[in-house]
Amino acid sequence: MTPASPSAPVLTIDGPSGSGKGTVSRLVAEALGWHLLDSGALYRAVGYAAGSADLDLSDADAVTRCAQTTTIRFRDPGDGGETRVIVNGHDATDELRTETAGAAASAIAAIPGVRSALFERQRGFRRAPGLVADGRDMGTVIFPDAPYKVFLTASAAERAQRRYKQLKEKGLSVTLAALLHEIEARDARDAARVVAPLRPAADAVTIDTTGMPVQTVVSRVLALVRPAS
Repeated sequence: MTPASPSAPVLTIDGPSGSGKGTVSRLVAEALGWHLLDSGALYRAVGYAAGSADLDLSDADAVTRCAQTTTIRFRDPGDGGETRVIVNGHDATDELRTETAGAAASAIAAIPGVRSALFERQRGFRRAPGLVADGRDMGTVIFPDAPYKVFLTASAAERAQRRYKQLKEKGLSVTLAALLHEIEARDARDAARVVAPLRPAADAVTIDTTGMPVQTVVSRVLALVRPAS
């Protein structure tokens, strides 16, 4: 693995659940040939590990210890498929994409000790030739010096619809009303938490992706990194 480089350029893409940041970040990273950090996967992995150990997610000390000791590894399948997330030796990729894992990640993300435990892990992804960092506090807390910052948003109704389509395509049983309720509740939790609340960095470019094709969003983000001459 390429060693971490504090001078490598970083593009942060923050935003709420369903704003499209995961898909956009992956496509932008591929277009630029840069590394990709899915910070949400780290929090989901810790939430999954805590659940596997039957920990009470409201027990800040226990969950913080879990965050400090959990081994998380990303593995490229080599066939162009989805990056696999290995948690304590177990391929937990599918489990991490559930709504339960997302809710657990949001809950533990409010614990200062957990955020502190994952801080340096995330910083370590900064490697040449560059990094696209996808998350909720990439531009405000983890990489405040990043030269390129984007904040994606969309209406709660559209974000719920997108998530509904994704989960139905995976054969999961969900309802649109339940997803909308969960997204609105998670927005409130993420915005209200004391540590690293969800908000755009002061120098971020905000893009409302409501009704906007993914490729259009990707093109707008790429234009910030490599503007037309």
